[in-house]
Amino acid sequence: MTTLTNAPLAPLLARLFEEAASATSPALSSMSGEERLRLVTSKTEYLDLYTSLKDLWLPVSREAGNLLYMLARSRRAQDIVEFGTSFGISTLHLAAALRDNGGGRLITTEFEPSKVARARRHLTEGGLIDLVEMREGDALRTLAADLPETIDLVLLDGAKALYPEILALLEPRLRPGALVIADNADDCPEYLEHVRSPANGYISTPFAGDIELSMRAS
Repeated sequence: MTTLTNAPLAPLLARLFEEAASATSPALSSMSGEERLRLVTSKTEYLDLYTSLKDLWLPVSREAGNLLYMLARSRRAQDIVEFGTSFGISTLHLAAALRDNGGGRLITTEFEPSKVARARRHLTEGGLIDLVEMREGDALRTLAADLPETIDLVLLDGAKALYPEILALLEPRLRPGALVIADNADDCPEYLEHVRSPANGYISTPFAGDIELSMRAS
């Protein structure tokens, strides 16, 4: 048995995935596809978009959650950074991997206060809060300082337009072999161009349809 498949985490995740599946967002329903695409790809209006979607869970899938756990375990990660906590489903998977790796530190950041509060409750209920440092605010500020000496794994799952800027903050601390998982990376061609260019020090490939999996090669 692992932390991921045992109580209290397994039943908690089952409940949270059910809640996420049934959640609705009036703001998203009233938004045209064109408007959503404009906001998702904007480097200046992302706060407006995600504030309007504060009731939407925006979780990783069950399969992606399991992938995060397995990647963190296989990498024997001890220092993880996550961009975009939301309600904490992905955070729970990564923290479970840290627990089963023998411990470590997960820095996660979320600018919506109500989501920070909910994620904190979920991490406490799952018995993993001691492994997680939650930073509230714009990630361009919260991840600009006080980072681990080296980083083993990064999850990018916040405002897609900011993926290049967030990676630039973390890149100097990525150890060789570090993994970077970017959800919905197709929404940021600039990011894909960066990690798919061997000259920038990555080996990168699309994975599971909507995930870009990159390894820091040097």
